[in-house]
This record gives sequence, C-alpha cells and structure tokens, in this order.
Amino acid sequence: MKNYPGTGYLRRPILHSSLFILRLINAMEWQSRTALCLGDEGLERLQRTRVILFGVGGVGSWCAEALVRSGVGHLTMVDSDCVDPSNINRQLPALHSTVGLPKVEVMRRRLHDINPEADIQARQERYTPYTAAAFALQDYDFVIDAIDSIPDKLDLILRCTRKGWGGVFLSSMGAARKKDPQQVRVSEFWRVDGCSLAAALRKRMRKAQTFPERKFRCVWSPERCDDALPKGTLMPVTAAFGLALAAQVISNEE
Repeated sequence: MKNYPGTGYLRRPILHSSLFILRLINAMEWQSRTALCLGDEGLERLQRTRVILFGVGGVGSWCAEALVRSGVGHLTMVDSDCVDPSNINRQLPALHSTVGLPKVEVMRRRLHDINPEADIQARQERYTPYTAAAFALQDYDFVIDAIDSIPDKLDLILRCTRKGWGGVFLSSMGAARKKDPQQVRVSEFWRVDGCSLAAALRKRMRKAQTFPERKFRCVWSPERCDDALPKGTLMPVTAAFGLALAAQVISNEE
C-alpha cells in the first residue's frame, strides 16, 4: 500500500474528531427533552446544583434516579445498608444479582452509566447525631431526608431547619402500609395529617420542647392505614414519594 503524504497523519485526527463530535451530540441529545421543559438556564442550574441524599431505599433510590436523569450534576448518597432480598419488591438497586452489595455502590454505578459526567459520591455510612458533622451539610443546596430511624431523622430535621442555614431541606414521611400512590402529596411539615411517622416526630419535639426554627416541606400521604398491621411497603407508593422529592429539587420551589 502506498504511503500518500499526510494520509496517515490526517486520518487519525479526523477519526478522533468524529468520535468526539458523536459523543458531544449524544451528551447533548440525552438531555434535550429536559431542556425543552426547563430551558437552557434551568438545565444549567440543575447541573450546578449540589444535593445530599440520606437513604437510598424504597424512597431515596427513586429520588436519586430522577435527580440524575433530570440533570442534577452533583449528588452525594449516604446509606450504610447492603441490598437484602426483602428490598427487591421496591428498591431500585435491589436485584437478585446485587444482594449483599452496598446500596450506594450499586446506585453509584447505575447513575454514572446514566450521566458519566455527573459527580456522584457514594458514602456507605449512617447519619446519626454523632456523625452529622462529617457530612458538611452547609456545602449543599439541597438536603433530602429519606431516613427510617426516628432519632436520626429528628436530628437531621432540627439541624437543617436552624435559622441561618441557606440550603433547602426536604423530608419524606412514612410510606409504610400505604397502597395508593395517587394520594401522595407535598406540604409543610405541620400540615401533614394521617401519618404515624410525622405524629411520632411531633411527639418527640413536644416532649423535648425542641422544634424546627423554620418551615420545611414533606412528602406524605393522607391515606388511612391500620397501624396495628405489619409495616409492609409497595413500590408504586415508595417510588411516588421519591419522585415527588426529586420534583421539588427540579422545580426549585422555595
């Protein structure tokens, strides 16, 4: 084969440039429908937004997925648990092939596959009053609470609703025993009704005479349930909770 002057030199840059352009087009294309809804400025805002999410179970995992698919550029996930077979009915990272793996690691790999350019941090840790300082909550635009433990949840609520903290705090109330996703709604915490988890939090607040210093929004359901029944959960409801939390970040409602 003749070696035409410059041919070998030019082919490589052309090939590399074509691949680069193709990747660029693909990167732009996957967010095109979001941009049509939110506009370029809205999409750019999400790309700059920093979110920390506590809990990636039945609620938090769907929230994380919606955030990254919608263009949130910085997400830190915190959860100490590994995937258990009982999670498979409702949790995004839970598959037979992922049983025993850390939930946050399964989610991190999945979310990076959705947006390789996103900054996804996975912390296999538990939030408690004693570990709170390690999470530098002041560095985030949004703090999302999808924690099950009442003492830990209460501490996070009180910490993130102190006056002077500039971020937005969002919290999931209880999804256990709920069956109807059409009843899921978003309200200020003191307007939540028919939720045993919210009632337990308020009871502790009143007993300690320690209350949130500012209002915050919750995702909850008014569906009446028999609290004597075991705490079963259904994916359509927990996912609806998680998607509603994500929607609050995407819409950027104050």
